[in-house]
Amino acid sequence: MNIMDFNVKKLAADAGTFLSRAVQFTEEKLGQAEKTELDAHLENLLSKAECTKIWTEKIMKQTEVLLQPNPNARIEEFVYEKLDRKAPSRINNPELLGQYMIDAGTEFGPGTAYGNALIKCGETQKRIGTADRELIQTSALNFLTPLRNFIEGDYKTIAKERKLLQNKRLDLDAAKTRLKKAKAAETRASAHHLRCLNDFVEAQMTYYAQCYQYMLDLQKQLGSFPSSYCNNNQTSVAPVPSASSNVIGSSALTSTSGLVIASPTNLIDLKECSGSRKARVLYDYDAANSSELSLLADEVITVFSVVGMDSDWLMGERGNQKGRVPITYLELLN
Repeated sequence: MNIMDFNVKKLAADAGTFLSRAVQFTEEKLGQAEKTELDAHLENLLSKAECTKIWTEKIMKQTEVLLQPNPNARIEEFVYEKLDRKAPSRINNPELLGQYMIDAGTEFGPGTAYGNALIKCGETQKRIGTADRELIQTSALNFLTPLRNFIEGDYKTIAKERKLLQNKRLDLDAAKTRLKKAKAAETRASAHHLRCLNDFVEAQMTYYAQCYQYMLDLQKQLGSFPSSYCNNNQTSVAPVPSASSNVIGSSALTSTSGLVIASPTNLIDLKECSGSRKARVLYDYDAANSSELSLLADEVITVFSVVGMDSDWLMGERGNQKGRVPITYLELLN
């Protein structure tokens, strides 16, 4: 990896970190994100440092105005200070006034009252000017310099550490926010998957219910056929009656598939006459529709023929119940 690639990756990482902090800070200001609160004692110290910095700057500025009322002179001194060069020495106003008085008194004559007074006043003004110069130097050394050192030294360190702490807190809260969003997304995904699983189970339930209903309909349709199939394991399918029993029909035809189909031949007289006979039910039978009569094995019902009815069916009667019954399920009684 060359230095250019390293710098590009570092810039990209720094940009991503800055963006993450900016988003976190904005969401905190808008009340859309939680903020980790710092220790109360630390917050108090930071507040005091900020307050001290503000008042220190105000006191420094006004002290400089007091010591040097001339703004141009203050600007000049500031420039020389920033360039780390010594400002040129200049005479101050009291010294200049005193020098003018001394020169005037000398001109008027020290022996005259006015000239002597001017000289004495001038010397006093020069001493005042010297004291003023000493005041400025002492104040700058013992008062302004410590205040300036606090602003440019201690407070800058405090501000730097505070900014570093703020960035670390933003990074922490941004990570917490991402974790919270990730957990919320995971919860939503789990709920979505569970809902899809429930939908799948419900679809299967619907499918099997439909299949069950289709098979019930098919069973009823097959039960309406006149033929009965041999199956000893199913009570709804009639076995082939023996040749010695007094079953309706005396002959049976065997199909190529091995199924025995009962063919009624001894009910001709019953169908041709209008009378009724008693018959015993051989097997259970569930009516396929309202025109049929359900049967229970071994029960005795009354049967009779109806003109125009299919040859495989008779009309059965049990008390007040009446309906069609398949003849292969019956045995005529003497």
